[in-house]
Amino acid sequence: MSAGADADADIVAEHEALIQFLYLAPVGLVQAGMDGAIAMINPISAQLLMPLAPQACLNNLFDALEGVAPELRHLCAAFAPPSGMICEGRQIVLRQDSRDRLKRGTPEVLSISLLKLDAGRLMAVIADITEQVRRERQLKHTDAWLNAILTNISDYALVGLDQDGQISAWNETIGRVTRFGPDVVGQPYSVFFPDGATTDARQFDRLREAFADGWNLEEGPRQRADGTQFWGSAMISPLPERGALKEGEPDSAYCMILRDISDKHAASASVRSATYSDHLTGVSNRRAFFDAANQELERRRVSPRATSLVVFDADHLKALNEQYGTAGGDQVLRELAALLRATFRDVDVVARMGGKQFAVLLPSTDSAGAFAFAERVRAQVTARPATLKGTTIAYTVSAGVAEMDDATSDLAALMARAEHAVRQAKLDGRNRVAGQAAPHFNPPAAPPPHAASPL
Repeated sequence: MSAGADADADIVAEHEALIQFLYLAPVGLVQAGMDGAIAMINPISAQLLMPLAPQACLNNLFDALEGVAPELRHLCAAFAPPSGMICEGRQIVLRQDSRDRLKRGTPEVLSISLLKLDAGRLMAVIADITEQVRRERQLKHTDAWLNAILTNISDYALVGLDQDGQISAWNETIGRVTRFGPDVVGQPYSVFFPDGATTDARQFDRLREAFADGWNLEEGPRQRADGTQFWGSAMISPLPERGALKEGEPDSAYCMILRDISDKHAASASVRSATYSDHLTGVSNRRAFFDAANQELERRRVSPRATSLVVFDADHLKALNEQYGTAGGDQVLRELAALLRATFRDVDVVARMGGKQFAVLLPSTDSAGAFAFAERVRAQVTARPATLKGTTIAYTVSAGVAEMDDATSDLAALMARAEHAVRQAKLDGRNRVAGQAAPHFNPPAAPPPHAASPL
């Protein structure tokens, strides 16, 4: 056999070994063009991606992931170097809650890494990291608890709460951190929260969870007596036996340790933003939405209360992209996201779900209240066109409203009902709100931003 034939045989053997490795690798591997067209894919990738692919057609990686990770196409197109890592370990949350995943045995969170091989090829590594993410959440919660106890222990407000969550006594630590005086006694501990940052039901949830688990820790915006805000960490623990925190004080049922951690929040904001925020609009991404929404629905199962979902969809975005370019369509999405943030409360979960679709979960809000908020957004969008470099871009939105009820088993079912209502709104002519409360709804005066919704 000639040297050339030997070389060809070696190349064939190496190619066969590579194919065998691709198909037997313990993670999903995909080779695709820079436009996402799939050239090679192993069985694990096919198993993970097939349920996501439109019409179960697995020809293009970006098309398969468009509904759960629309930013990947943009990341690859914007990656200028001739080769290199485009993204590593990017987490993708799929559309189902934890109960649904356990029932069906399907993934809840995927990890994807994209490597640009050359000008025309990329490699994707995909893995199911559902259990890993669950363990990380548990460890993060434990670390936060330890940090609350051990860090800056001298700078805290020690607050006694009665069984209803009302402040039982005042002391100098409360005045130092929050600037509230003795007249704060008898008020609910929500007095430390800005308007719209919590609800009565959420306050009782924390007391109940603290009693059941021994403690409850939460970070978020807090408010001082003079109206200024800070980023606070609040840990609530039940007292083993009802008693006073300090001599001479009335008995308390709970102890709350409130700390100002604004400096630490600012230092880690960029990391949190990269993990939990949408790259284009700055609102929460799918991962943050599903985390928060599943927690809220779990609270609702324990302590029933009204919970609603609104899904917004920008009308005719493809036509706007064709008329004004991608920059015009992106500006529409950014301004819509800003309007959603300004309209809804801090306690509401506002997220971009993918493409031109946004979702808002409203705790302690029935369908009529959710419909009122959605109608306000729709009217303001119509009245306030987007602007890009002096160009006015008129656009509209359609919205669908759904409320959790006994016939709705989980978050996936609630999402499906809201999305069905959006499709109905579009079939009815777009630029309208459809869903629960719609047949009997007469648009009221626009509610003020962050207005408390009905319980």
